[in-house]
Amino acid sequence: MVREAAARAVGEDVGPMDVTSRLLPAESQGIALLLVREPCVLAGLDVAEAVFREVDGNLKWKALAKDGDRLVARQAVAEVSGSARSILSGERCALNFLQRLSGVATQTAEFVKTVAGTKARILDTRKTTPGLRALEKHAVRCGGGVSHRMGLYDAVLIKENHLKWVAEKDVADLIRRAREQNPDLPVIVEADRVALAKQLLPLRPDRILLDNLSPQEVREVVEARNQAGSNIPLEASGGVTLESAPALAQAGVDFISVGALTHSFRAMDFALDWKS
Repeated sequence: MVREAAARAVGEDVGPMDVTSRLLPAESQGIALLLVREPCVLAGLDVAEAVFREVDGNLKWKALAKDGDRLVARQAVAEVSGSARSILSGERCALNFLQRLSGVATQTAEFVKTVAGTKARILDTRKTTPGLRALEKHAVRCGGGVSHRMGLYDAVLIKENHLKWVAEKDVADLIRRAREQNPDLPVIVEADRVALAKQLLPLRPDRILLDNLSPQEVREVVEARNQAGSNIPLEASGGVTLESAPALAQAGVDFISVGALTHSFRAMDFALDWKS
C-alpha cells in the first residue's frame, strides 16, 4: 500500500517529466534534510521514503526519526542524498504525505490527551481520504489512537439506516443472523436513543454504538449496563470534538470514535532544505 500510494502520487505530480528540474545540470548532486517547522507527532516517514525511491532508485535515504515520535520545531526527520534533479522531483509528494499524515497523528494525540485518566480509548472511523485509508489509520495509531474496522468487510456494524428496514421486534433475529453468517466478526449495533440502547443490552451484541447521545444520556446507558451486570463495551460517536470528548469519557464509555481524526485535521508544516 505504501508503494502504491507513492507511485500514484509521483505519477500524478511528475507526469512524463519534471520540466523544471531538468534545467539543472545532470551531474548536480546534493544532500537535503526533511524537517518539521512546528511541534507535531510524526507519521508517514515510510511513504516519504517510498516517494524518493519511486523517483530514483539511486537516491540514498537516512531516517533521523521514526513514526510516532514527538517532534520539536526545526527537527530533521530524514536525509536524502543523490541527484539534485531527483530530489527536487520527489520533494512535494514526500512533504505532502508527511504533512497530512503527521496532521492526523497530531490531532489523534490531542484527542487521546483529553481522555487521559479515563478508560476511554479513541477510535478512528471510515471517514478517510479515498485511497489513503491504510496510511491514515496507521497515522491514528502513531498518535495513540486505536485503528479498527478497515472497511465493510471486517466487522458487522448495524446502523440506524440498516435498522430502518427491520421491524423492532426483528432486531434480535437480525443480530442472530449476523453472527451465524459472520462467526469470526464482531457484531456492533448503533443506538441513537437511550431506550434503544437499553433494549439492545439483553441481546448482547459485541458492542453498542451510542450515536449523538449527550453525556448525560451516555451515563444513563452506562449505569443500565452496569446494573445489569453486563460487560458489553459501549462506544460514543457523533460529531465528537476536543471539547466534548472529556465529558463522554467521564460518562464511562469504553471507546469514543472520532471522524475528525481523518477528515478535519490540520496539516503540519514540513519543508525540505539543502544541507549541501
